[in-house]
Amino acid sequence: MRKRWVWGLICLLLCLLPACGQEKPAANDVPPASESPVEAAPQKREADFSAAFGGIQGCAVLYDPGTDQWTFYQEEMCRQRVSPCSTFKIVSTLMGLHTGVLSGPESTMTYSGLTYPVAAWNQNLTLEQAFQSSCVWYFRQVIDQVGRQAVAEQLAALSYGNQDISQWAGSGQNQSQELNGFWIDSSLKISPVEQVQVLAEIFQGESPYTPEEVATLQKIMLVQDQGEQQVYGKTGTGFGETGWFVGFTQENGQKTYFAVYLSDESREISGSDAQAVALALLE
Repeated sequence: MRKRWVWGLICLLLCLLPACGQEKPAANDVPPASESPVEAAPQKREADFSAAFGGIQGCAVLYDPGTDQWTFYQEEMCRQRVSPCSTFKIVSTLMGLHTGVLSGPESTMTYSGLTYPVAAWNQNLTLEQAFQSSCVWYFRQVIDQVGRQAVAEQLAALSYGNQDISQWAGSGQNQSQELNGFWIDSSLKISPVEQVQVLAEIFQGESPYTPEEVATLQKIMLVQDQGEQQVYGKTGTGFGETGWFVGFTQENGQKTYFAVYLSDESREISGSDAQAVALALLE
């Protein structure tokens, strides 16, 4: 009886051995998905753009999605959140188009009759005119018609900075209420790095917006066309001597996204200065 029990145990073990051996893949087997190589981290490098900045305090960040490479000048500053100011008109244009408040470049808002500090603002304006003259009252109307809930939802979908619109009416630093907003030296903040991430998401087709909406935005963002290369962007000017220029270049169908931010209390700074710096370093 004891011998039969032993032989039975041996037979059972022999039957199990082949099955156990199958748990180890052969050397040339493809590993399970969980063991596949991890996706490579984005490449990062530091560049010296000091000549383009000409002594102005500021930072710059560029992103090439083709090579997944980030280029920084003053990286720490590039990661600090500040007010987007008029660069927010990029996103508010899309919000207006997406919700039907705007229908295209010719969408017109009615002038109130007040005298504004920029002569180009003292008339009825189309979307294209308002974007290119950076008219605050026009985009104040757009945002108010889009409404708080839709604005909050779309900022969340874009992971746009701190997404804080709590100061909806703005800081009140401008005397005219229609020249204030949460995006003008107020509650909403975003870093240069996040600006580039949002731009890439929009123009790489990874945002909630339709191709038609994005194409309309791209058309009115054109700043410079040199044949082989086009530059698209938007300036922004804040209180306290700060300036933005964010956008992208397009060459042979390939885009490179960028953000330049200036902050220098020792001199007068505007978005035009940031644009000049950006164009110099993009040459």
